[in-house]
Amino acid sequence: MADTGGEERPERPVEEDGTALLFHSLGKQIKVLREAAGLSQRELGAATHCGEALVSSMERGVRTPQPAFLLLADEVLEARGVLRAAIPDVERALAKARTRHPDWFRDYAKAEAEALAVHDYSNQAVPGLLQTEEYARAVFTQRRPLLDEQTIEKRVADRLARQQIFERWPAPTFSFVVEESVLQRPIGGVGVHAHQLRQLLHIGRLRTVELQVMTTDREEHPSVGGAFILLTPKGQRQVAYTEIYGHSRLITDHEEVRVFAERYGVIRAQALTPRDSLSLIEKKLGELR
Repeated sequence: MADTGGEERPERPVEEDGTALLFHSLGKQIKVLREAAGLSQRELGAATHCGEALVSSMERGVRTPQPAFLLLADEVLEARGVLRAAIPDVERALAKARTRHPDWFRDYAKAEAEALAVHDYSNQAVPGLLQTEEYARAVFTQRRPLLDEQTIEKRVADRLARQQIFERWPAPTFSFVVEESVLQRPIGGVGVHAHQLRQLLHIGRLRTVELQVMTTDREEHPSVGGAFILLTPKGQRQVAYTEIYGHSRLITDHEEVRVFAERYGVIRAQALTPRDSLSLIEKKLGELR
């Protein structure tokens, strides 16, 4: 299963390099300053050009405050340079973040962070780049063998940190194809599932993203063998990534990658259009109410 709930091998404690402590402390400072300024998370988000959910995640130490956000927030919250002073530490922590993933996942994470294009086919769960915090936590909590709480929280934080790729500009090219069964499986419960469907609608409406659904009534299917991701790293040829039960493979062989690319093209042709896919997701969401 590519990038949905993998990462099962042993890894370093989350606090080992102090990165998590830095972001938790910085998040608390942002919250204190915001409340002292009498602003809601929504208001701070509007003033700093980001969403309410992102502000909430940063205050809880789950998402990384970007240097551009800290500059704006320092001014909006009248922090007198307190947040601006943290930027060098944040930049060093972001550099470390590329190497904090388990060794077996590190090459993919680095390639993804710098990718010019990301094309993802998922058949078991929502792609990691599209998961909400609650959905990701439910995925990792349900893993067998069971993971300890510290490991779960680290993996959730790492997964959400990767989603900052959507904030890059120029933006990479994104396309996602998910099986209809993914929209039907309420991982984490109905509330978590509904929030996840709303997240899919939000991301699917971004002009940099094309999201499609492969319906279960299709009589043809070119990839019953499993999920995969196609990446175009900066300055390099396209590569493919597969993962099953924690065993990952970053494929660089040109002929093998060509086969995956051809397969993905057929999948996209057989799936619903992006517009019809969003309509189906809206329908699934309405059925939960």
